[in-house]
Amino acid sequence: MTGVGPTSKLLERTVYPKAHVLNRFIAKLIDLFIVVAADEIAPPVGFLSGLAYILIADGFAGGKSIGKRVVGLQTVRMDSREAAGFRESIIRNLPLGGAQLAFAVPYVGWLASLAILAFEGLLIIGNEQGRRLGDEVARTHVLDAGQLAVPD
Repeated sequence: MTGVGPTSKLLERTVYPKAHVLNRFIAKLIDLFIVVAADEIAPPVGFLSGLAYILIADGFAGGKSIGKRVVGLQTVRMDSREAAGFRESIIRNLPLGGAQLAFAVPYVGWLASLAILAFEGLLIIGNEQGRRLGDEVARTHVLDAGQLAVPD
């Protein structure tokens, strides 16, 4: 059973250097371009495809969305330092999925979407480890991909 015991607690307390905020922003921007492109190419299905991508993107091989892969970032589970899976990806990206759903509603939804994104962005900047609300709930952390190469 993972996530239980003294080793698990030690791993959760391990502090990793915060991934560069600019790199995280660029990675998310690349992912958002993919979402917008999907919506523009095939409007009704594209919106749902984009929403699905936002939710599961960090669960792809190695905890890397396409944007994270390009920039060199990785999402890992705090309890085991393993790459995040689809479950963690969905949990950590629920606020962003909510922002996309809100964005579909003109004016009020746009403001709500902007508020969600601003809140998450401020948490990344202000949190010592760069963890946003989704990371806290999913128990994940975004790292520069080379940071896990350090031996135990």
